[in-house]
Amino acid sequence: QVQLVESGGGLVQPGGPLRLSCAASGTNFMVDTMAWYRQAPGKQRELVATISRNYSTTYADSLKDRFTISRNNAKNAVYLQTNNLKPDDTAVYYCNANVRIIQAIQDTRISVWGQGTQVTVSS
Repeated sequence: QVQLVESGGGLVQPGGPLRLSCAASGTNFMVDTMAWYRQAPGKQRELVATISRNYSTTYADSLKDRFTISRNNAKNAVYLQTNNLKPDDTAVYYCNANVRIIQAIQDTRISVWGQGTQVTVSS
């Protein structure tokens, strides 16, 4: 199976930057669209940004000026550069990937989630 592992979360002061990373591991797979979501305490999970395999990106309107998503296809990895962080950005950030499991007769497509990484913005 395919797993996603996030890293890079932590405590940061308001105005500071943070770079989140997420890498997929497994066998016989290819990663299509990757995305970052976040979930703040008491709120629903929301989409932050997406990036396709050919590097086309989309962003939540409220975040596009401060957040940048990127990926490395050779490493099956996706990154989220966050800048000018605010206390309202405090949340658990989740990586998501649409994955194609390569099989002899027909490929299987699945959606995989990481375990989440906590980002806390506080002075």
